[in-house]
Amino acid sequence: MEFVPYVWLALLVVALVAEAATMSLVSIWFVPGLLVAMILAFFGVDIVIQAIVFAVLTVISFFVFFKFIKCKTKNRTAKTNLDAVVGMEALVTEAIDNINARGAVKVYGKEWSARSADGEPVPAGTTVVVERIEGVKLIVKNK
Repeated sequence: MEFVPYVWLALLVVALVAEAATMSLVSIWFVPGLLVAMILAFFGVDIVIQAIVFAVLTVISFFVFFKFIKCKTKNRTAKTNLDAVVGMEALVTEAIDNINARGAVKVYGKEWSARSADGEPVPAGTTVVVERIEGVKLIVKNK
């Protein structure tokens, strides 16, 4: 069974190449088990022990990586382009009138339908602050 260490080595290379190609953590947890199994094979340890060590280390690695990733990504939310406009100043391009459901503002060069947060009319040319987004409308308040 002199070829067994090279089988472990080949599997290790495949796992590393797969991980490098995808960067999706699909095979990284196999690496510690493959590495230790390969070392055991070079020292002539029985293949059954190698397989058990490989399996145990792979399971342990999976849970360690999973817990690490879960910890690092916990409560991490990415702002979308929509979220980025909240709190920004906007220029009223069409007078805002909530009663007649009219009004528009321009933020970052894009025109949005807008409504007043307090229900008061806002004349065109006024600078306002985006308070929140409701559907496809920006809710704004006077600066």
